[in-house]
Amino acid sequence: MAKSIQILSTKKLSGEQKQALTDANLDVIDTDFIQTQNKSFELKDLNENLIFTSQNAVHSILSHPKAEELKTKNVFCVGLKTKILLSENGFNVVAYTGYASDLAEIITLIYRSETFTFFSGNLRRETLPKALKDAEVKFNEIQVYDTSLTPQKIKTAVDAILFFSPSGVESYLKDNTIKKETCFCIGETTADALHKITKNIIIADQPTVEDVIEDVIEEYK
Repeated sequence: MAKSIQILSTKKLSGEQKQALTDANLDVIDTDFIQTQNKSFELKDLNENLIFTSQNAVHSILSHPKAEELKTKNVFCVGLKTKILLSENGFNVVAYTGYASDLAEIITLIYRSETFTFFSGNLRRETLPKALKDAEVKFNEIQVYDTSLTPQKIKTAVDAILFFSPSGVESYLKDNTIKKETCFCIGETTADALHKITKNIIIADQPTVEDVIEDVIEEYK
């Protein structure tokens, strides 16, 4: 009997996501290497358009008493799931992309005369703010959630590790090392966080958890 393949996900998976891996005869450990929490913030000095780069920011805004007032504004966002969450809650999403760099390009090329408010987290990347600054687009930023690293030592030997954010990579590396494991990454930015550490990286075609899981199943079947 061949030894079973052991997969570690650095974030908790949904029942369906886990089942897909189990059905492919893969053993799964899933645990959250980062935690996010809404933080209190003031909704003031808002510009014409809103930018969200994560579902966490949307959840935080939705819990604010003034959330309804924002629905008259146009929204730009990163991620299909972020877009769906916004649309389902009555926001008008004008443009969405898979990556912050692509969103920055759309804004700086087509909407550069507009004004923006970016709802962000404390560990956000510089990509979008830097691109907007460089193009002299008028924007401000309101931090609406906090991400904290929750590192832990994984004692089981694993064949593959699934990463969903640069912060997840950073958290994993605090207490663990990467040797021969194959690293499956949700996107380029996450993969960049591993580039000095390993060459065994597979990047999902689309930045979704489901695409990462499909890659894992494909790799080990």
